[in-house]
Formats: sequence, C-alpha cells, structure tokens
Amino acid sequence: MTPHLIVFGLGYTGAAAARAAVVAGWQVSATSRDPATAPSIAGVRLVRFSEAAGSLTGVTHLLATAPPPGDGGDGDGVDPVLDAHGPAIAAAPALRWAGYLSTTGVYGDQGGGWVDEATPPSPGQDRSRRRLAAEQAWAALADRLAVDLFRVAGIYGPGRSPLDDLRAGRARRVIKPGHAFGRIHRDDIAAAVLAAIGQTLPPGVRVLNLNDDEPAEAAVVVEEAARLLGVEPPPPVAFADIAARMSPMGLSFWQESRRVSSAATQAALGLRWRYPTFREGLRGILAEEGRDRPA
Repeated sequence: MTPHLIVFGLGYTGAAAARAAVVAGWQVSATSRDPATAPSIAGVRLVRFSEAAGSLTGVTHLLATAPPPGDGGDGDGVDPVLDAHGPAIAAAPALRWAGYLSTTGVYGDQGGGWVDEATPPSPGQDRSRRRLAAEQAWAALADRLAVDLFRVAGIYGPGRSPLDDLRAGRARRVIKPGHAFGRIHRDDIAAAVLAAIGQTLPPGVRVLNLNDDEPAEAAVVVEEAARLLGVEPPPPVAFADIAARMSPMGLSFWQESRRVSSAATQAALGLRWRYPTFREGLRGILAEEGRDRPA
C-alpha cells in the first residue's frame, strides 16, 4: 500500500510537514475548516475538516497539529480532531501511526533544571494541563497504533522570528538572568515528523522532544538577530519593571523555566537538527530570504 499521510491542520508547522512529505514521495492529504481559504500546496489534497472521516480509508499515517479547546482549538472536548473524528480514526483500516504535536510546557516549571523524554509531565498552567489531557487521549489509541507525542519547544522560522520582530520595531530585550529555554526551527519539526513516519514501529507510545541543543535567554537571541541584521538591539528592559504590564499569556511564559534535552529523540529518529542552536537557525532564515528574493 502506498504510504498516505493526512495532516490535521495546515498551519505554520502542519504545512511544513505536508510539504516535506510530498517531496519525500508520500501521498498527502490535509484538512482545513474551509479549503477555499487554506494554503495551496502542490501535491497535497485538501479535505474539509468536517468531512475528513470519509477520507481515512487508505490513510496509513496521521499527524494532528490542532491545539486543544481553550488553547485556540474548537469545541468543548479534549482534542478537536478526536472529538470530531475519534471513532473513524480508531476504525481506519490502514492506519498504523499517529503523531500529535504537543508542547514542552507539559513538563512545567523545573527551576531552570533539565528534563528529558523520560521526565514525568508536571504541568503547572491550565493550557499545559489541556495539552497533557490531549496527549493522553491520543495515547489511548496505542493499543493498535504507534503513537508519537511530539513535545515541541518555542517554534520559529521564516516569517516568525526575532528578525521579523526587529524589522517591525516590536522586539524587546527583556532581561531575566537564568531564564533560559529552548526553541525549534519549523524545518526541524518537519524533518522529525518525516523521520518518524519513515520508521516501522509496533503499537505503543513514544515521547519525542523537539527542542534545539542550546537553551538560551531571550535577550541573547534578540541580540544575535540584531547583530545579523546590522542594527542596534533594543534597549534592555528588566523583567521586574514590565511584569505588571504583561498579559496573562505573556507573563506565564516568564513564570516557568526549564532546559529540555532532545538527545534521545535525535538518536531514536536517526537525525541531527539542521539548526542545532538559534544561531544556525537565524542564519538559515536570512539565507532562505535571500534565495526567495527576486533577482
């Protein structure tokens, strides 16, 4: 049977994974609430989300990228994909792998300490608890499927990086010593998904950390982006001086600190990150922008 991947959600990362699978020779479908407004990707068959159950007959692999309800997802359940299509997914005759894009936030605050794929989740925020509940819902399918739970760090890439923030004048250089965290380039997420679907796995659950190799303070990353652009970085601002003016979402980011290892993930997938730190990632974005610029 020809391998067939369906991607639930053609957002920033879902679209990248779909493109990578097409290039690798996969048959690829993707869902959208409104296919007329979804990005058009060569080689990807668009399916209306509400009608996706009828398209699962020949699907062998499934990637879910939608956030849970209350975290940007639709509905009132645990996971919008399973809430709408759980029975059809469980009964899909050819399906043998499911992947769910979660978050490293499920590890909670570790006081700057390290966690890895074997660290028990300890979410401290509502949105992280919702993510963990969605993970558990997907893991319930592991009696018949291989289920990969991708715990994703801060996502960046072309069009979504400190380079764009600096150009738009919205970058801030917030100083909070010791508050280091990891990131992951969009293309490394796609590469991890492609490596995972290329493996033959027995039913069961696997945790994969998608996190680069060098946790870093946010201010350091902004400074590097400014250096690459040849501009002055924004003036430093102490976290304590602006915390009271932050939104609850923004404040929650600064209230947790952890360093996430992905060494076991890279070994399990047989790859090394193309962008192992933010330095390579930012340079890669600039290089891609140069390639895309008209001559």
